[in-house]
Amino acid sequence: MVRIIPMASSIGPSLASFRLSRGYRLCPSLSAYNPCRRLSWVHLGSAWEWWHLEMLPNQAPPLPQKMHLSGSKMTRDECSTLFIAVGDIDRTIKFYTECLGMKLLRKRDIPEERYTNAFLGYGPEDSHFVIELTYNYGVDKYDIGTAFGHFGIAVEDVAKTVELIKAKGGKVTREPGPVKGGSSVIAFIEDPDGYKFELLERDPTPEPLCQVMLRVGDLDRSIQFYEKAFGMELLRTRDNPEYKYTIAMLGYGPEDKNAVLELTYNYGVTEYDKGNAYAQIAIGTDDVYKTAEAIKLWGGKITREPGPLPGINTKITAVLDPDGWKTVFVDNVDFLKELE
Repeated sequence: MVRIIPMASSIGPSLASFRLSRGYRLCPSLSAYNPCRRLSWVHLGSAWEWWHLEMLPNQAPPLPQKMHLSGSKMTRDECSTLFIAVGDIDRTIKFYTECLGMKLLRKRDIPEERYTNAFLGYGPEDSHFVIELTYNYGVDKYDIGTAFGHFGIAVEDVAKTVELIKAKGGKVTREPGPVKGGSSVIAFIEDPDGYKFELLERDPTPEPLCQVMLRVGDLDRSIQFYEKAFGMELLRTRDNPEYKYTIAMLGYGPEDKNAVLELTYNYGVTEYDKGNAYAQIAIGTDDVYKTAEAIKLWGGKITREPGPLPGINTKITAVLDPDGWKTVFVDNVDFLKELE
């Protein structure tokens, strides 16, 4: 049995790519309900007990889904935390700190629940997007699937960063160079568990961990859902007919200062395998009840009705978008109390 627990995170309506961190807030209205929300992740192993999942023998436990994006210490909407499961947490911490330059913010072991998690990012959890790693005892491998794309990290010099990563033994899957159909310089690397990171050459930014890319089966449907139900802003779209894909960038603020969500549609592909490694996005909101109403209004599926979590009174609601991507909305005030 694996206990899946949401985690503190902060995601605001701003995904400059998703920022991992805590404290989240979002402002959708009903057309996208608008009490401040933030994106954040729900994680395995925090003080919030959500549910138990009975696992079959030798079956890898599902990863708690969570991801927050956050920024300015709960003063504006942003992404706060992202949750992923890993097979060797010390190996992954070493890779993220030595190759990607992140800081280990904290680490905790919960032997009675048989898991360990660690929080890493480029700044404090209350003001930056952070990644929460979870290691479930005895599980050394997860299926990432084909639906989850990658995380984005902004760097000033992609070529130099790639050389450093190579020197540290990191795996480079795409050498530095212009993006297909554009001029932006990028590279792709892979962490020890197979999660992909896109390195994007940009000027200095307050949030280097800037993107999360998810694949969807109907881009127009997804754009409308995230705009209307989540209150995000469509920042830009780009169609690449030569390579048969279209992308849309959505978030709660400019890409150069916030974590954002990148949705990708590959021509003719309507379904993907989500695997069991990617968790879910967490978003802070001022009213989980009105948020749930907005989600229902725009076609989202409520998987946990709004209300307090047993034993701690933190109010949440959990939803699925049209492609089945999971998001948890957490009451901003309750969350801040949990942080205290």
